[in-house]
Amino acid sequence: MDLDDTDRALLRALAQDASVSAGALARRFGLSQPTAWRRVRRLEEAGILAGRRLDLDPAALGFGVTVFLGVKLAARGRVSLEDFERAITAIPEVQAVHHVLGRYDYRLRVVARDLSDFERVLRRRIMTLPAVGEIEANVLLSEERRPGPLG
Repeated sequence: MDLDDTDRALLRALAQDASVSAGALARRFGLSQPTAWRRVRRLEEAGILAGRRLDLDPAALGFGVTVFLGVKLAARGRVSLEDFERAITAIPEVQAVHHVLGRYDYRLRVVARDLSDFERVLRRRIMTLPAVGEIEANVLLSEERRPGPLG
């Protein structure tokens, strides 16, 4: 799908605030409300706008620690990957699972109330999963939010 300047502007606006109404978008970009709605709907149907999510603040919810884990599986093979993915996605503290190329097979984003809570999640839930071999942990110190690829 070819995106024009208006499509890109709509995507930037929605990336900043996914709850903005079609009417507000229309006023902001000099469109009629039906035109703004149709453009957003077209972006959704094309799969470019894949959904609208709430951006929850883990710290405000009591999760003061975020850790990025590199996980290398000990065993290889399709069954190991599927078993690991099924098990890891069942752990609520694991907020994101990325299957990657490189030193590790997976990169995980894990939230915990504090370091003791993270240690409990790591020891009792993650390290006991099928085929887990090597793990590397990086604790998040700070985060800068950046806009999406359209600016």
